[in-house]
Amino acid sequence: MTTLPVFCTPLFADWPLPVPLAGCQMRSTRFDHQRLLPADFQHSQVQAPANIQRAVAKRQAEYLAGRLCARAALQASGADAVVPGTDEERAPIWPPGFCGSITHGDGWAAAVVARANAWRGLGLDVESRLDSARAQHLAGEILTPDELSRLDPEQAALQITLTFSLKESLFKALFPLVRQRFYFEHAELIQWSAGGHARLRLLTDLSAEWHRGKEIDGQYSLQDDRLLSLVAIPADI
Repeated sequence: MTTLPVFCTPLFADWPLPVPLAGCQMRSTRFDHQRLLPADFQHSQVQAPANIQRAVAKRQAEYLAGRLCARAALQASGADAVVPGTDEERAPIWPPGFCGSITHGDGWAAAVVARANAWRGLGLDVESRLDSARAQHLAGEILTPDELSRLDPEQAALQITLTFSLKESLFKALFPLVRQRFYFEHAELIQWSAGGHARLRLLTDLSAEWHRGKEIDGQYSLQDDRLLSLVAIPADI
């Protein structure tokens, strides 16, 4: 077991979302990129891809913190204590028999992992809550015309942040299954509740199974100004 570098806190094993998912393990950490040391990758036994080696300290810290969470979540799920590699799409490569997702933002990183016989797709995303001005500026890029028509003026900034995050989570969950890129206009948020439940609908055909009109559940939590969302695809559907 390697010692964690000083730039990140001890890993948390709590489940910060409203509905625990059987068989899923999550690990998270707070980190300070200004405390990252040049030798932290080597001491943590994490190999940085070439693009990360060339990146600024903030990006290096995000990558390392996320991979440390992923390794711990994998080990808690029964896998060897390995670090997911990176494929040609810069997505994590999970060990055979496991799936997962990594996210980071604003000094916080997390990973969720499960055995593939329970869950075959996981998408985890964290976003800082948009302020009203930025939310309105980005609304046309993130929301479909129907989503714009359903926007609640009193909760617009939250709803736009939530839509952004859930669509990111949806992409992370589905891309490993369909290996086809899709964008904000190819899905819509059709339902969300204050309790953290959400439902999305595909607006494009990605495969015979993942077709236009297919609906997928998600969940989210809001902690201060940090919004975390998760889309999980069960193995039995």
